[in-house]
Amino acid sequence: MSSLITTPLGEPTDSRTKRFVKVARWIVIIAVVWLILGFLGVDLKGWITGLWDQISAIWHANPAYFIGALILQSGQTIFAGLSYYFILKAAYREEVRFWAVVASYAVGVAMNGWLPANIGTFVTLFMFVAIIPSCTLAGALAAYMVQKIFFTIAGTFVYLYLFLSVPGSFTESFGNLTSHWVLTVIVIAAIGLGLVALARALKKRLAGMWENAKEGGIILSTPKRYLSHVFLPSFVSYLCKLGVVAIFLGAFAIPVTFESIMWVVGSGSLANVASFTPGAVGVTQATNALALNTCCDVSNSVAIDYSTAQQLITTAWNQVLAIVMLLWVFGWSGGKQLVGASYTDAKTKVAETKEERRRKKEAKRAEKERGEADGD
Repeated sequence: MSSLITTPLGEPTDSRTKRFVKVARWIVIIAVVWLILGFLGVDLKGWITGLWDQISAIWHANPAYFIGALILQSGQTIFAGLSYYFILKAAYREEVRFWAVVASYAVGVAMNGWLPANIGTFVTLFMFVAIIPSCTLAGALAAYMVQKIFFTIAGTFVYLYLFLSVPGSFTESFGNLTSHWVLTVIVIAAIGLGLVALARALKKRLAGMWENAKEGGIILSTPKRYLSHVFLPSFVSYLCKLGVVAIFLGAFAIPVTFESIMWVVGSGSLANVASFTPGAVGVTQATNALALNTCCDVSNSVAIDYSTAQQLITTAWNQVLAIVMLLWVFGWSGGKQLVGASYTDAKTKVAETKEERRRKKEAKRAEKERGEADGD
């Protein structure tokens, strides 16, 4: 286990009274929000009823939509977990168990659906540290970075496609560069130097944990193995994600085209980056509605109903899948202890990260103020 664990495995981090208070606080918040929306003229109850009626109608008309979506949603989690398994297997060999890794990943996915700051991702990493005796946090973080390579490439492709699909964007953005090749060379050289400086800074900063990190990402030393064991499962996982989007678009009678799928995926990714709510709730609906209106002339009401239904159903299914896998792999007591301890560590790590960022900002601000004072 990591050094950040401050409570015995399985011991509740809060008393029962505090947990009841937290639940009551959330109930009060939800009630207040409901009342405020009512005063503003938003018929939240009517909208929820209408959305449920629409989902029920689709289910009764063709349940294959939802069954297929849930199968692909499960595939998305399992294949992404498979890529993690091969990364960790290459580093820690016989200590790594397939379903334990997949279950740990499923728990993180489920938690990210309703917790802020991607705490679920940290929970998964701390679960890896807990279930693999020789795994360190640095090694788990390295595995995370390796696993994200494909998804970073895929995300870049989606953004590039959206950018180039806007009429005239390529000409408007790059026309001046092609006519001023000297400026182009200078810009590219500056970017290259910036990347080199960034790499050196990161290497210096991570020097103390380099060996452990290198161990966690050792699969990159064998490119063929990486491509077949990590890149390929990640690709299949991504195809499952696209399939889920396509099925829900079809269920709401929205045109299912490569363009519409890319716009939904790209807008959802932007929503996660700019999100200030758990699971990007609300932000996802707004960006999806704008994207579908832009690419397919879909009305806001239909787009929001589609986006909300997809997020509600897939998020709920992620919770079910995580609970089932957790109970199957670790049992009730073991699973509760493992997740509880990992969640405690994850909250601590997120708090430390925020505090470190705050201190850096204050230090930069103070240094800037000193520079201005010296200049005067």
